[in-house]
Amino acid sequence: MMRTTAAVREFTGDPVPDEVLFRILDRARFAPSGGNQQGWHVTVLRDRERRRHLADLCSATWTRYVAEQVAGHRAYGVIDPAPPDVEVPDEPTPNPFLDHIEDVPVVLVVTVDLATLAVLDRDLDRWSIVGGASIYPFVHNLLLAARDEGLGGVMTTFLAASEPEVAPVLGLPDGHAIAAMVGIGRPVHQATTLRRNPVASFTTIDTVDGDPFTG
Repeated sequence: MMRTTAAVREFTGDPVPDEVLFRILDRARFAPSGGNQQGWHVTVLRDRERRRHLADLCSATWTRYVAEQVAGHRAYGVIDPAPPDVEVPDEPTPNPFLDHIEDVPVVLVVTVDLATLAVLDRDLDRWSIVGGASIYPFVHNLLLAARDEGLGGVMTTFLAASEPEVAPVLGLPDGHAIAAMVGIGRPVHQATTLRRNPVASFTTIDTVDGDPFTG
């Protein structure tokens, strides 16, 4: 199943029954989290206007993301980031998920209570990543559970860039953060083979520059 759980951004018009969505959430909740705090919260977005408003906020971030990539930078990178004055188009860049978000069968916003996170790299002189370990396994479980139901999904993080604007729209409490917006439905095209780097390209023995692990 892991070999065919692709990022699906285009969905048919087939609805996802509530009982199916409940099963997906019921399976996803068994994801690990630091201290078993389970700090996630899921908001099911059904209001079409609310969906469009959030998608428009995401679209502005997506347009800049693509512009930074086109300019030769790692979009929103933290190492050698793109300059603030990178040229960004006036018109939004097309995105099959965001452009048709009103018709996506299921749209979820996953947020997290920051008080539940143990962020062990908080004091290092670099960007923190460890806190995500207590929330993103749950998000990926959503995608795996959807795939098990014969559905597909996509995890996006564009909404996080507009958290101050999104907070009043969702009623986000203080001390909570946006982790992802997830779309789920029946794929227009179901991937059967994913392209990924081979194990030996990212696994080494004893040190980061050690001999490749080939099995």
